[in-house]
Amino acid sequence: MGSSLNPAVLKPAVVLGGGISGLLAARELATAGHAVIVLEASGTWGGCVGSHVVAGLTLDSGAESFATRSPAVAELAAELGLAGKIVPPRPGGAWVQLPEGPRELPKTGVLGIPANPWDPEVRRSLGFVGSLRASLDRYLPARVGAAADVTSVSALVRARMGSRVLERLVAPVVGGVHSADPGLLDVDMVAPGLRAGVLTHGSLAAAVAAQRRGASGPSVAKAGSAVAGLEDGMHTLVTALLNDLRERGVTLLTGVPARAVERTADGWRVTAGESKYDGGLLVVALPGPDAVGLLQEAVPALAGRSPGHGPDVRLVTLVVDLPELDRRPRGTGVLVAPQTPGIQAKALTHATAKWDWLAAAAGPGTHVLRLSYGRLEGSGAEGSGAEGSGAEGSGAEGSGAEGSGGANAPASDSELLAAALRDASALLDVPVQERDVVGWDVVRWQGALPFAAVGHKARVAGIREVCAAENGLCVVGGWVAGNGLAAVVFDTRKEVRSLLS
Repeated sequence: MGSSLNPAVLKPAVVLGGGISGLLAARELATAGHAVIVLEASGTWGGCVGSHVVAGLTLDSGAESFATRSPAVAELAAELGLAGKIVPPRPGGAWVQLPEGPRELPKTGVLGIPANPWDPEVRRSLGFVGSLRASLDRYLPARVGAAADVTSVSALVRARMGSRVLERLVAPVVGGVHSADPGLLDVDMVAPGLRAGVLTHGSLAAAVAAQRRGASGPSVAKAGSAVAGLEDGMHTLVTALLNDLRERGVTLLTGVPARAVERTADGWRVTAGESKYDGGLLVVALPGPDAVGLLQEAVPALAGRSPGHGPDVRLVTLVVDLPELDRRPRGTGVLVAPQTPGIQAKALTHATAKWDWLAAAAGPGTHVLRLSYGRLEGSGAEGSGAEGSGAEGSGAEGSGAEGSGGANAPASDSELLAAALRDASALLDVPVQERDVVGWDVVRWQGALPFAAVGHKARVAGIREVCAAENGLCVVGGWVAGNGLAAVVFDTRKEVRSLLS
């Protein structure tokens, strides 16, 4: 049995992609005794869990928190020696910007769907008529909105709770997390088990309450508090993971884009640059369209199965000298309802109000604001028109994709800076001017977020079924796991361990 774990006996393994899923897959493979090589097309590791330096502060350029409803990320952090670095956000909760003004984002939600339509915070956002319509959910037959083979977030919410819940609570949260109209998103992919919960518990509100109870017991926390982060930033998880892989002897190569994959008698051959890399096992940790496009020549059954591209998101980080923000006027941040006039951002995270360690690093009167732009809009047939706001309590997580901006969203860096200053001023109710800015940066995530379109779950299941039939192959990443670090970490470990078994 010992010889089965001898690297000289086990076939080598190749991992394509150096994001969190690729690095974690490499760790699982190396732990099992395989010699592993990881090929990353870009010059950096970590994918959406990156870092950048703005005004002398090393900040997360993507994900800045993780959902605590699952222990997956905390367990990984502990294995990497980071258990003592896990920190909760500062209390205060997130807000939602509605056309008539800001409201505190209600607690105990999933994707912004309330567990109790008559909760005072919910009623303030919906009004009496909106809460009354939402409360009808408990009297509707369980199959209403939940019985179709596939359905969108908006179709389920509209059928059971009405348009006010959809437009005022769900659309801002879904836009902040997934950068897409809820009419485009498969509810089974972005909120696994929720639709089945309606059939089990009899109403959407009861299904939401059950999910919240099942994750962490009775929830009394403010929206935005069901997340945690790492002191000094989530990007430190990537640093620790890379150090761990080097200690295990994993070969890590950047600037090596894979051009072709072919079957061999002993496994798989990857052509990257001028070199070829052979492995008995192949883990593809690339975005969905890239993964399917690369594999379909070697695996013809994948042809025509490519998922859609995710939205292009622009994240603007401002470091400002503005003591007026010391009072944290909007808690940890603000999600923006799509119909809100005059604001192009879809969300704002007040990072120094959210994380005590960052506030200490920035110093008195200095604040870090993150605003994001870009969202896929729906057709209107069903539609309502990364977490970053700290709205995990209503289903949002730190994906780094904190707009309501569609085709008219600002594109150039100068346009984005101007929009960020205008939007921050409006959302925080404090003038934020260019003279207050001590540093700023724009990070673009082109199609990096998974796009869980209606039918995506079934498409992913079909892709994985095809890959499972090929000896020694699996695909991992956010596009198959779902949005958020917790989903990616859990799914990657499960899939790679299945491959090893």
